[in-house]
Amino acid sequence: MAAISNIDLVRRVPMFSVLTEAQAWTLSQSIVKKRFKRGECIVEQGGRSNALFIILAGRARVVSVDAKGREVILAVLHPGDYVGEMSLIDGEPHSASVSAEVQTDVLMLGRVAFLQSLPENTSMSFSIMRGLVHRLRRADSKIESLALMDVYGRVARALMEMSEEDNAERIIRSKLSRQDLAKMVGASREMVSRVMKDFEQQGLVIERDDGTTLVREHMASLL
Repeated sequence: MAAISNIDLVRRVPMFSVLTEAQAWTLSQSIVKKRFKRGECIVEQGGRSNALFIILAGRARVVSVDAKGREVILAVLHPGDYVGEMSLIDGEPHSASVSAEVQTDVLMLGRVAFLQSLPENTSMSFSIMRGLVHRLRRADSKIESLALMDVYGRVARALMEMSEEDNAERIIRSKLSRQDLAKMVGASREMVSRVMKDFEQQGLVIERDDGTTLVREHMASLL
């Protein structure tokens, strides 16, 4: 990563693709590159980091912890995703923690530079708004799932959301932990293991030797 200039890194971020050359150059003078090791905290729930963090490479998870120490996995972030913008906009502490699932490279943009860049580029402001709306819709979907679906439906929805299309198949590329899946759907690990076993017996889910998981399209019928 050290051989790549800041301006090239800025151009790799979809959110910054709308910037003019002059705006991109100005922004590149304010960003900082940082690498997080696996398990290292990027932002901490209840804390303030005063920066926007944009994933360049790797993978990170967004986790909320209640007063009893129970964890819920809210999302998994991939290259191009970003966190910290809500705290920069409203000045409130982070509502969740984000930690690196694998070695993860990020761009950090400080509060002052972030707030200055928004009024200078309406397209970037719209991109931030669209990202916030996307998160709100995901939150609405999760609330609906928890309120209206049984564990089978919640697990099915989580599997469909984690999978991606590949040659007419739906594949989950990262290794699937029963504990992590349980934290995503608000159920016990034992219950999720039982559901996954049923799905495997029905041929809805096939776990492969390479660590990927095949999710059959008719899984959607359970939603």
